[in-house]
Amino acid sequence: MTSWTLLVFLLLCGVDVGWSGKVLVMPGEYSHWHNMRAIIEALVDHNHSVTVLVGSSSPTVPHTHKARFDYHVFKVNMEKEMIDFLWIHFHELWMNETISTYEKTLEVWRMMSLFRAHSEELVKGLFDVDLLKTLRDSNYDVLFSDLTMPFSDLMAQKLNIPHVLSMRISFASALESLCGQMPVPPSYVPAAVSQGHLTDRMSFTERVENMLLYITHTAMFQLTTKFTFDHIYTEIAGEPTTMCETIGKTDIWLIRTYWDFEYPRPFPPNFKFVGGLQCKPAKPLPKELEEFVQSSGDHGIVVFSLGSMIKNLTMQKANTIASALGQIPQKVVWRYSGKTPETLAPNTKLFDWIPQNDLLGHPKTKAFIAHGGTNGLYEAIYHGVPVVGLPLFGDQPDNLMHLKSKGAAVVLDFFTLESTDLVDALKTVLNNPSYKESIMRLSRIHHDQPMKPLDQAVYWIEFVMRNKGAKHLRVQAHELSWYQYHCLDVAAFLLSIAALITFLWVKTCGFLYRKCFRKTRPERNTKKSKKE
Repeated sequence: MTSWTLLVFLLLCGVDVGWSGKVLVMPGEYSHWHNMRAIIEALVDHNHSVTVLVGSSSPTVPHTHKARFDYHVFKVNMEKEMIDFLWIHFHELWMNETISTYEKTLEVWRMMSLFRAHSEELVKGLFDVDLLKTLRDSNYDVLFSDLTMPFSDLMAQKLNIPHVLSMRISFASALESLCGQMPVPPSYVPAAVSQGHLTDRMSFTERVENMLLYITHTAMFQLTTKFTFDHIYTEIAGEPTTMCETIGKTDIWLIRTYWDFEYPRPFPPNFKFVGGLQCKPAKPLPKELEEFVQSSGDHGIVVFSLGSMIKNLTMQKANTIASALGQIPQKVVWRYSGKTPETLAPNTKLFDWIPQNDLLGHPKTKAFIAHGGTNGLYEAIYHGVPVVGLPLFGDQPDNLMHLKSKGAAVVLDFFTLESTDLVDALKTVLNNPSYKESIMRLSRIHHDQPMKPLDQAVYWIEFVMRNKGAKHLRVQAHELSWYQYHCLDVAAFLLSIAALITFLWVKTCGFLYRKCFRKTRPERNTKKSKKE
């Protein structure tokens, strides 16, 4: 009787006495970590036990700080300052306009060798015998990882647990098509390496270009994985395998976009779109920032950020941008930690960090100048703020092209940017109501979903835990060779049958013709001789 009373009491108090699981997380860095943390916090809210497996060299995952979940830190023989330097210097090098292409290429190759060295150290730490034993003894139900965290798929295989992977789909089109078996018809699915000038509506010449890009990107991807990662996967797995084959065993692919942003395309049932899962209603701004925003009056403000990794610009570029920002009537909140530009105007205020989501959700925000990261663009969609894009590298040109094609953004070339270009783009976005209307239409689509993106991400992780995987959603294409997938063997068989039938038909017709011709010709000769 006492136990029944206690159960009723718990239910009446709203205490969640439901099932909970154990989740092992291998996160990415920088904005990828912020994206994953939103899911981790939601999993904790659902009473799941979460352990974040992170290397001691991680530059952005705060494993020394107290959190609602646990950190398991493994040793990596490389200082985190070096890793931070590698990532930031790589992006700053890409943006450097003062050195030649030859010098830039040499420096990039030098840095790639350092990245490879880091990967080797990461492998040693991750697949340490004692660490693997500890993780196996913990009996985790699922491994949740980010695509930028290498060898997480191999870790899931070594632990024999299901794997949920988080990624941005068009960042590596060869990965999703070759490893994830997502169909990518080049006739209307633009290649991710198109640098943001192809959409799903292509002319004949653009389709030719798209096909060549797919062929080139696929070849580069296969060669890179073959000579860089496949031997590591084979060594760790203890049997011949490839990186693509191992990633292909992923149970659920959580894609950080949605159909408010993506071009319509086919996808397998284990690809789930959860774009904008980190977005949330705006909170009040800090007092100093709120006062600056309110001082803008009816003109409102423009929010400007190039992401968490771009902390500095050349003085020339900073002056070009600051000069343009000073020519608009709006106040500008600029996230920038470099040296103060000489042309900085009174209407522009610099901040080392800004509450970007809260600023974009403020009623006085009129436009967002962004580099094109997925997280920032989804916050703009969520709050309905039109965008001026300054793509820098990676998937950013492609991301911004999606918004531009939907009428919600103006995109500029950062490397050839002049003050007049930025001023004209801002005036276009601020004064042409079609941009606001377009971004609000995308915002309505984003909010009109049967389940919030964050809830959906948590649901599919829980689904994998409950069902010990999701292999029933994995298409059979994974088990087919390339010629079976494209039915080349079937086509060859049918062509052979058709050729055989054609051959027999021709031979039969020839035989009948000759037979009939030989029978009639002597009769004609006989008649002719009789007449003579």
